[in-house]
Amino acid sequence: MAKKSDEQRIREKYNAALKLVAPGSPLREGLSYILQSGTGGLLVLDDSRKAERLCEGGVNIDRPFSPTLLYELSKMDGAIVLNVDATRIDSANVFLAPSRSVSSMETGTRHRAAERLAKQAVAAVIAISQRRNSVTLYVGTMKHVLESIPTLLNKASQALQTLEKYCNTLQEQLEELSIREFQDMVTVFDVCEAIQRAERIRRIGEEIKPYIMELGIEGRLVDLQLRELIGVYEQGFLVIQDFHKERDSNTAEKVQDTIAEMADKELLNLNNICNALGYGPNMRVVDTYLGSRGYRILTQTHRLSQRNIENLVRAFGSLQEILRAPREQLVAVEGVGEILAERIRVSLDLLRNQLALEVR
Repeated sequence: MAKKSDEQRIREKYNAALKLVAPGSPLREGLSYILQSGTGGLLVLDDSRKAERLCEGGVNIDRPFSPTLLYELSKMDGAIVLNVDATRIDSANVFLAPSRSVSSMETGTRHRAAERLAKQAVAAVIAISQRRNSVTLYVGTMKHVLESIPTLLNKASQALQTLEKYCNTLQEQLEELSIREFQDMVTVFDVCEAIQRAERIRRIGEEIKPYIMELGIEGRLVDLQLRELIGVYEQGFLVIQDFHKERDSNTAEKVQDTIAEMADKELLNLNNICNALGYGPNMRVVDTYLGSRGYRILTQTHRLSQRNIENLVRAFGSLQEILRAPREQLVAVEGVGEILAERIRVSLDLLRNQLALEVR
């Protein structure tokens, strides 16, 4: 198993901390008490000895966490140290002593100490500003100012609207692609364009997820909407499975990873997607017809398990061969009996007719 990079570890800690300060959580309730009282505070969420070595003095508390206890302890001058999942308060009135050599762009003493400690100990530190009436979360090199629920809902709503437009367009592209697959007239351009839009949808979905985490219980409806829309992205991987140039070093999973790692500017260029699929770095093959293996079309029949689909593709090699196969050959495929063979033929015919009617 590959080791996680420092960036991945910081991102995981950040996501975990963001969930802890989301509306509906006990910690968020405690932070609200502190803000409403017009006082400030510093919280350190970490179990590591590295963070402990950067703290001095303080009063040992060692009590289960409660919002009211957090509020009362915040009246002291120093920081409050909690365990990493904020279920226990370890100590209060602690002096934070991170190294001054650690860079910080903050101006206030409290925020500067929080940022430096977060970077040096790779810990989650929360700074509550009395003057700004705001809460800032620091985790390693990451910084985030918590926003109000209405602001977050507005941002999430705008992103969902954009996502919905992309999903509708992709759905139209996929229907057109399905028709071309039945006609055996799919070009490299058709494939690259569908994959490009599917990847854009995935990226917009990733932008919305932090809003959902930060919204906590207030983000349930946003989460449901996102799940409903983002499902269409999975079709993008099936397109890759159907049309990538198969080699030992160029699996569908690797192609998907390569496209996911592209910068936004690189994704705009279809040549890069064409290259990732294994057809070279230019679109001179734009008019080249590609044969579909049939993964996506077979998935749309809703009659077959993933194992059945794999067996059919392995047995026949392409969608066209599956469409032309007589019943006896279908029955001979592992896992496909007489009843299922008939269902496959009927389902594919129904899908083809349905697509033809939609075009009219």
